[in-house]
Amino acid sequence: MSFTRDIADYPEGIVLAVDKPYRWTSADVIRKLKYAAIRHFGKKNLKVGHAGTLDPLATGVLLVCIGNACKRAQELQDHDKEYIARIRFGATTPSYDLEKEVDRRFPYEHITADAVRAALPAFLGEQEQVAPLFSAKSVDGVRAYELARKLYKAGNTAAIDAAALETLHRSRITIGELELLEYTAGTDIPESSLRDPSHSQRSSSGSGPLPLMRPRVATDSGTSVPAEKTASSRIHVADTAGLGLPEATIRIACSKGTYIRAFARDLGEALGSGAHLSGLIRSRSGAFTIAKALSVEEALALLQAE
Repeated sequence: MSFTRDIADYPEGIVLAVDKPYRWTSADVIRKLKYAAIRHFGKKNLKVGHAGTLDPLATGVLLVCIGNACKRAQELQDHDKEYIARIRFGATTPSYDLEKEVDRRFPYEHITADAVRAALPAFLGEQEQVAPLFSAKSVDGVRAYELARKLYKAGNTAAIDAAALETLHRSRITIGELELLEYTAGTDIPESSLRDPSHSQRSSSGSGPLPLMRPRVATDSGTSVPAEKTASSRIHVADTAGLGLPEATIRIACSKGTYIRAFARDLGEALGSGAHLSGLIRSRSGAFTIAKALSVEEALALLQAE
């Protein structure tokens, strides 16, 4: 498959389902594909955008709209989504994922696969959700992450959750399906071992990739990406794999606007502990699935074919 050189041959535009690489921002993907599309079609003012952003440490389906398809971006963004989330219990981070270091530790010995499975039904259906303060939500015209960064730089991480509750409006979301795919019990690791730098390297190499994960998707476990050299050095990745924490892999089918990082936070609280997201794949966006998504390299090849 390849595209002709005339964008007029595509009156409804082009929608590409791209598997966003690990540690790339959604803007990174758009920037790279827009440059290729402009060269391919020879049109400097060609519009290229996406239908629903993905966090840098998430991978999976990112819908890239080219030309008149940009007019459908909101419609495409409104469709239901499916995610495969890996959630670690017993510790929290201010961002609820691995972009920030652990700020608090919690008991986790009581958490089991049965306990996680029993807690999931309470999250099904329509509900209110408070987004993470480290998000692009607008607060009086200012992005929430600006406030979060100020608190974080000041070392006031304990105030981040309270600030989210005070400043962010609760959003109505719907979670239609939840399925526990895998559960790994925690291991008791002595504090002295955690201070040994070599321990983290040994532990992080033993955690496998997420179920259904495509080979090029990376996580903090060390799985590599062919295009990893292009990953943004601006994106920090905390290493919590060596903490010996229990971890659940959960499939989540949900409405637009659902923050899976916030779901991880809330599930940890429901289980009497803390939690953070240690891996995330968007496996479906509307009718577009990860199984049929293109790598960035494959998408570029379509726009570079003669």
